Amino acid sequence: MIQIIGLLLWLVAVPFGIGLIPASFISEDKRNPGFVMLAGYFVMWALFEVAAIPAVLFVKYNNFRPASVCFMALSLLCAAAGVLLMYRNRKAGSGIKQSGFCPVRLFRQMGWAERIEWLLFLLLLGFQLYRAAAYASFDGDDAYYVVESLIAQQADVMYRILPYTGRPTDLDVRHALAVFPMWIAFVAVKSHIHATIVSHTIMPLVLIPLGYLVYYEIGRTLFCRDAIDKDGVSRESGITRTRENLPVFMILMALFQIFGNVSIYTNETFFLTRTWQGKAVAGSLVIPALLWFFLLLYEGGKKERGKEAGLWFVFVCINMTAGICSSIAVFLVSILTAVTALCLAFTRRDLRVILQMGAACIPNVIYIAIYLVVAYGYLLK
Repeated sequence: MIQIIGLLLWLVAVPFGIGLIPASFISEDKRNPGFVMLAGYFVMWALFEVAAIPAVLFVKYNNFRPASVCFMALSLLCAAAGVLLMYRNRKAGSGIKQSGFCPVRLFRQMGWAERIEWLLFLLLLGFQLYRAAAYASFDGDDAYYVVESLIAQQADVMYRILPYTGRPTDLDVRHALAVFPMWIAFVAVKSHIHATIVSHTIMPLVLIPLGYLVYYEIGRTLFCRDAIDKDGVSRESGITRTRENLPVFMILMALFQIFGNVSIYTNETFFLTRTWQGKAVAGSLVIPALLWFFLLLYEGGKKERGKEAGLWFVFVCINMTAGICSSIAVFLVSILTAVTALCLAFTRRDLRVILQMGAACIPNVIYIAIYLVVAYGYLLK
């Protein structure tokens, strides 16, 4: 029972509570449970980066416990603040919108064809979750990543013991700043479950649905929202934004994931067989979420965008999440953001787009600077 309570607390309740903070500072039409949960995870991972990286760099041994205590305090405080903010908003008459997300209400509004399509998608999703949990895939990289999580859980040490030999080692610059395995170790400690079980069984049941939740939100943005013209006025934009296209989009994404194992290097292979590894999370969650937020931030007119402070906050946290997943992911999301900013600045004839997205990438610049300093031996040699 204590294991289930620990998992529900740190994988459901705390992320949802944290997500209420940015949800309190966006327009009501975007404020739904899916956004809250995804935003909560990205903010939570950003908090873990802030708590864990200083401990990795400046505390040689017994560095997992102080990082865990700091992260736990920050997470619980943010979750409590999110609940209080949403309570205040509900009293003011602006809580979380259920339209576009509530399964019962949506089911009643659907035709039979749409219901069958959603049932087909749920079957595909259930098949993937069953295979991921019952037929856990073991990869050679597990000898490093999963064992690092286990060392942190059992020896209270982050990246100071070589997993292959069990002996002390110097700081591994390549992996030291990518602390996603340490977050898995934190979940393992708080749920009293072995880190290997958390990695191979629990994480796929959490991260795969989160990945599809990102695709669902992308689909809602593309197919279930009215277009908004330059003056911020809502208008219908034709059949390409009809709700009936959303389940078809989700089915296609599920089929891409199932049949995308054409090599060991594809994102689909990582998504389903290496779900617990940071690089899989970067490709399956971080980059799709970045594309989703590009749509959210720049789909409307200036009047609407001025109300979206919460979106920019989560956008910054998505960039920070790339850092805990993989060092190379920081470069990838920075390049993607820069290219998108240049394209938007050219099409909108507005240089402020470059300044806005550039400011959102400041954590990436700091991360890269720390990486270079550590890599060239000026820190903690």
